[in-house]
Amino acid sequence: MIEIKNLHKSYPIGKDSLHVLKGIDLHIREGEFVSIMGSSGSGKSTLLNIVGLLDEHDEGDYYLNGQLIKNLNEKKAAILRNKFLGFVFQSFNLISYKTALENVALPLYYKGVSRRERLKTAMEYLDKVGLKDWANHLPSELSGGQKQRVAIARALVTKPKVVLADEPTGALDSTTTDSVMDLLKDINDEGMTVFVITHEEEVAAQTKRVVRLKDGVIISDELTKKATQSA
Repeated sequence: MIEIKNLHKSYPIGKDSLHVLKGIDLHIREGEFVSIMGSSGSGKSTLLNIVGLLDEHDEGDYYLNGQLIKNLNEKKAAILRNKFLGFVFQSFNLISYKTALENVALPLYYKGVSRRERLKTAMEYLDKVGLKDWANHLPSELSGGQKQRVAIARALVTKPKVVLADEPTGALDSTTTDSVMDLLKDINDEGMTVFVITHEEEVAAQTKRVVRLKDGVIISDELTKKATQSA
């Protein structure tokens, strides 16, 4: 599903450049539940941005669902994102003046789905994350955990192949963190590939595979107890 070979990425800083990713090799198969761990500056967010087609790599090869990702203009990148990827962010990224239902329905608007159909589908996904009764509430009327559930419903509504979650529990307490991770586990159990960026050991332990980054290179890639228990 995601295949990365000898990936490099640098950013210019004045006359110099910062080499962030230094030859990453990573293969994530369809249906895996993977966490990418590392401290701040390890390169994990840069890796997520490249996998999510939000940034371009300098060297190496990146294949998404068998397709070589190279020299995409923004329109082609947006089409591929809409087709294959769903995003969940630490800061939720909900639109403040739209209800939970409207926030979840928004990706379907960009796909050209009729209003009636997108609201119907959005309600189904809110129900899936346990928030059907909160459909007409604004984000300001929701708790942090509820906002993240809305964000997950929004990520799922287009039926992506891969869910990319960037520090999805970073703004949540431990109880709410567990409920959000349970939701991601349920999504994975249904066959979806889930790719989580985190710096929290407790979160990584709930995934099935942990890839650790340090200074732009992979230092370990191991299955967790969760994976061996479900094998």
